[in-house]
Amino acid sequence: MTTETASFTVRRIGEAPAPSLPPFGQFIGGTFVASTSSGTTAVENPATGEVLAQVPAGTVEDVDAAVAAAVAAKTEWAAKTPKERSAVLLRLADIIEDNRELLETLESANTGKPAAVAEDDISSAVDTFRFSAGAARAYTTLGADDYAENHTSVIFREPVGVVGVITPWNYPLLMAAWKIAPILAAGNTMVLKPSGETPLTTLKFAELVAGELPAGVLNVVTGSGGVVGNRISEHPDVDLVAITGSVGSGQKVAASAAGTVKRVHLELGGKAPVVVFDDADLEAAAKGVRSAGFWNGGQECGAACRVLVHESVAQKFTELLVREVSEISVGTPGAGADVEIGSMISGAHYKRVLAALEDVRKDGHTIAVGGNAMEGPGYFIEPTVVTDVPAGAPITYTEIFGPVVSVETFSDDEEAITRANETVYGLAASVWTSNASRSLSVPRRLDFGTVWVNSHLVIANEVPWGGFKGSGYGRDLSIYALEDFSRTKHVMYNRG
Repeated sequence: MTTETASFTVRRIGEAPAPSLPPFGQFIGGTFVASTSSGTTAVENPATGEVLAQVPAGTVEDVDAAVAAAVAAKTEWAAKTPKERSAVLLRLADIIEDNRELLETLESANTGKPAAVAEDDISSAVDTFRFSAGAARAYTTLGADDYAENHTSVIFREPVGVVGVITPWNYPLLMAAWKIAPILAAGNTMVLKPSGETPLTTLKFAELVAGELPAGVLNVVTGSGGVVGNRISEHPDVDLVAITGSVGSGQKVAASAAGTVKRVHLELGGKAPVVVFDDADLEAAAKGVRSAGFWNGGQECGAACRVLVHESVAQKFTELLVREVSEISVGTPGAGADVEIGSMISGAHYKRVLAALEDVRKDGHTIAVGGNAMEGPGYFIEPTVVTDVPAGAPITYTEIFGPVVSVETFSDDEEAITRANETVYGLAASVWTSNASRSLSVPRRLDFGTVWVNSHLVIANEVPWGGFKGSGYGRDLSIYALEDFSRTKHVMYNRG
């Protein structure tokens, strides 16, 4: 194993802007209230290791109060017309836009994100609400007609009722927006548990929009997954539970929800293959992996983290990729608009990624660039490219969820497709080729919910996002999200 050294240093600023913290408490019934527990959880700035705030360690009683508030609000909210709900969502989008700088600063402080990622997160959250506002007024369904003699059928699309939501730490406000916007647009009320590591922007959002939403429509309870998340999943008055998180977390939610036979919406992990054929634009592919493999520090379920490249161009592609990755800038929030990646989300996750890199070394793979912790405060890891990876190696199927991309080779199209599909995940993949026939045929045979051709990690609100296999089921974004958070009712009128 050989290692190429690159001059990675963490660009730092003397003092970051002070974030505007949300009120202390649980957001229930339209206001912040005291938790029934005196326990708290420390929320950290991972770029410095300093504690930003304390939030309540919520209880079963807190969840019960939040669900009761959502139940009390659901009839009135469901009775609003799509136009009325749409107008509210547009106001929420404007509130995010008007508080952009505040939310970007708070998100960066809580996650270690560089400015470019935080700005994209907030812009995407705004667009999510604006899209859902329009989609609320544009449902399509089976037309009313006589499908049986002398009987007229009408299909109604109704809210499911109260939706429980569990969001992850990698995109705190954006993943909350992906759930809140379509859930409210479809006429539901909700109880949301943000990640215990990154609850601040979700709580701040609740504070900012409290005056625009009827009390109880949106409730936020902080706390652990084992207590708050489990109670949301099992609660008899929660009609559907949606989670974005790990496969293990999704399995626990689905198992807990089974007791009350409630619907489950799972957006789980991924290990996205990037299939680079011999006729691909190699420079474009290398730049694409630089961007999509290391966006948000690789803490992204659709990250371009597993490259399969044709053996005839593998050396050239690897050289290009190593050059690209060697130029990645690492820094703390506020250290410059050109900083590409920041810290890992927490000390615990930092240790997990470093442990995975140690396993890579033990397995005898080549670390072509990076592979080390970075000096100074905060949880920073060098952008890393691992090469000489054989088929079936643990790095080809283990979701590291950090700034690590592996490179393996294949001989022909059949092998590429077979190897790409050899994973428990089925969230996202990409194909890089200049062959028109291949660009049409290969994506159809890849078992992933999203397949890009000659790009990776390009997302739009108009099209669905979600996976197959271990990556879960249900769709975020697009009109499909609103359909997932609603139910159909058939009413048949006898005209005989």
